[in-house]
Parts: sequence; C-alpha cells; structure tokens
Amino acid sequence: MSGAARRAIMMGTAVILPKDRDHRFVTIRRGGTLTDANHRLLALWAATCAEHVLPLFETARPSDPRPRQAIEQIRAWVRGEIRMSQSRAAGGHAMAAARELSGAARHAAYAAGQAPVVAHVAAHDLGAAAYAIKAARAAAPEGEGESCGRLECRWQREQLPEAIRELVLDDQRVRNDICWSVFDC
Repeated sequence: MSGAARRAIMMGTAVILPKDRDHRFVTIRRGGTLTDANHRLLALWAATCAEHVLPLFETARPSDPRPRQAIEQIRAWVRGEIRMSQSRAAGGHAMAAARELSGAARHAAYAAGQAPVVAHVAAHDLGAAAYAIKAARAAAPEGEGESCGRLECRWQREQLPEAIRELVLDDQRVRNDICWSVFDC
C-alpha cells in the first residue's frame, strides 16, 4: 500500500485511484499518452469543479484560506508560475482543513485538496469532481441529495473542454464504482 493510500485511510477518505495507473493519465515524457496541454486542461477542470462547491467550506470556515489557496495554486501551476511540488503541497493543506469538519464543508475541502494534486497525478481530476458531487449531495435539503448530485455531475460535464471530454467521461465510467458511483448522472 502506498503512503498516500495509508494516509487516505487514516484520514477516513476513500482511495479513488485505480490499482493500476491508466497510461492515458501519464504524461508522454513519463511513458504515457497524456500531452502537457491536456494535463493542464484536466487541472483547470478539476479546479473549476472544486471552486464550484468551495462556498460550502467557506461558509463553515470563513477564516481558513487553505482550500481557496489550493485552487489558486493549481491554476498557478497551469500558468507555469510554480512547481508541481508546490501545488501538491497546497493540496495536502486543503485536505488538512477538512479533518475536523463533516458533511458538505468537509467534502468541499477535499475537492479543493484533490485539484492541486492533479499537477502530480493527473487522475486526481476525478477526485476533485467526485468530492464536489459529494459536497453538493450533502448540502442538499433532506431527500434531494441524489438529484442535487446528478445536477452537479451534469454541470461539471458541461464545463469539460472538448479536448478532454471523451477521456474524462470514459474515466468516469471506468472508476465510477471506486468514486462512490457519483458519476451516474
């Protein structure tokens, strides 16, 4: 088990990455098929998904800037302003902000924590999206969680750039079971 998987289990979060890495989410320079341009698009989409539910965290913890800073860091990485390690570290800080929370605020912080980690492992894009859907479900009025989750999923899909649309939709199909089946929308 990887160190990240151990930490995820200790933090009470599910491991949302497949056991075997999908070569479509590994950059060309590391032996996969993912272009740098599409890697950046995945990162921006993840940031968009996380930012959409960020108010659910900020309402609960208005003085904690870590999740917002994490989203800002992945965008800075996309622009070439920071290194991957800086973006990845910001993701850890955002996830730490979730520890003492529950419900929508916790899931929103986890979404924000997943987004900057896309700089390191592109497949974390679905983590940001899945946690954002979980946040929308948790914030919904009683009995409306599933429908609010489906609306969030559809909204996310509308934000997908055409260049990565089929890749993400296929990955959602493949990893839906390990992502709490949130992509059934």
